[in-house]
Amino acid sequence: MRAFKLVAAVAAWGVVASVANAGVPESQAARLGQDLTPLGAEKAGNADGSIPAWTGGLAKAPDGIGFKGDGYYPDPFAGDPVLFTVTKGNADKYADTLTPGQKAMLATYPDYKLNVYQSRRTCALPQAVYDATKKNARTGTLSGGGDSLSGVLMGIPYPLPFDAYEIVWNHNLRYRGYQLRRTFASAAPTREGSFTPIVVRDEAIFDYASPDVKSFEQLDNTSIRYIQQTLSPARRSGQLLLVHETVDPQKGERRSWQYTTGNTSSISRVQRTSAVAYDNPQIYSDAMSTADSFDVFSGPLDHYNWQVLGKEERYVAYNSYKLSAPTLKYTDVLKPGHLNQDLVRYEKHRVWAVEAVLKPTQRHVYHRRVAYFDEDGGNMVGGELYDARGGLWRVQEAQIIQYYDVPTCMNASDVVYDLTEGRYVAQNLKNQEVGINFHATDLKDSVFVPDELRRRVTNR
Repeated sequence: MRAFKLVAAVAAWGVVASVANAGVPESQAARLGQDLTPLGAEKAGNADGSIPAWTGGLAKAPDGIGFKGDGYYPDPFAGDPVLFTVTKGNADKYADTLTPGQKAMLATYPDYKLNVYQSRRTCALPQAVYDATKKNARTGTLSGGGDSLSGVLMGIPYPLPFDAYEIVWNHNLRYRGYQLRRTFASAAPTREGSFTPIVVRDEAIFDYASPDVKSFEQLDNTSIRYIQQTLSPARRSGQLLLVHETVDPQKGERRSWQYTTGNTSSISRVQRTSAVAYDNPQIYSDAMSTADSFDVFSGPLDHYNWQVLGKEERYVAYNSYKLSAPTLKYTDVLKPGHLNQDLVRYEKHRVWAVEAVLKPTQRHVYHRRVAYFDEDGGNMVGGELYDARGGLWRVQEAQIIQYYDVPTCMNASDVVYDLTEGRYVAQNLKNQEVGINFHATDLKDSVFVPDELRRRVTNR
């Protein structure tokens, strides 16, 4: 494992780390797209060649893989062989590249394994996002103890991060397209492996990435507008959730409304809620995940003190197209104790390791969190969640793919393993659903208001 402390990286930028950060000098911003990628990652590969150089990523659909533009993404690397498999029996050999969470999974489940493949740095984003990212590097500021943002828009907000807060904000505001519609399933198998998928349709406008927004102030402190409707099973059908995510939590908290089915379908049951935040149980997780673990991590950072542990080389679930294949059933994917590990592709990548320790003045079910963020796209790719006694409680993993027609890279699915319960919850599965639509241009502002929930309740 090669670990690089953030102070060394900061020294390279010629700046001083702080929780009141301003943009970097022009001489440093000029490195983006040169010796650094347009998003601030190291363009060069690693010393032994197991991590290749970034050469532009996968910015369009490759020829000859059968891509139809229908929201399904054929595997461009289906012919790649497994280089080696990490098991409980040989884990010591790869200990420097395994995360503590992966080691715990290998120790807990005898059949758990990691199939490691050739590393491919596929992450690529539109040129407009690269241009915005370079501008953000010069103009972006962060203050208010890591919560107050300004001077950023569309691109990665802090491509040359000063501290852990900026690394986490890069994940929260990473580019995921502009208008999105998808249908996905979540499932929490029992220890024996039985489950009932909860199928959800959601729609989102990523205001932060809007081509029509020309200034940070024009966002009106809203980064994402999101609406979700449960389709099945029947006992949950019709449940609704609306969220307006804030850019700057110091200027206003996340705004959310929900409709929960019950004995009546009265529109009076559309209510403002504060339950979609922090350590409240995440919807559809069977209480095995928290609201701020949606999208692996989301929401404000203010309950924790965050610090960078270093930049590390780790095996992460990357280019796992096989796991998302529409030819699979959920019974193929979900197995007792963990996902079907024959479907998950692991590659060695450089990640920022970040630790969050709960502030003495705050409460949360997780006393400590360790999170890993891919340097190429800013995505959180995994993490460990610790209880109040310091014990490892839960393990997170996100399976990243490159959506080459957008283009964008982000998690196709994600999972939280509960080591205490011997169970897990998998989210964003799409194998048996309609393809994801990154070009939902029919979405209008009028959809993302509380009255829309009332309209849908009335029309049920």
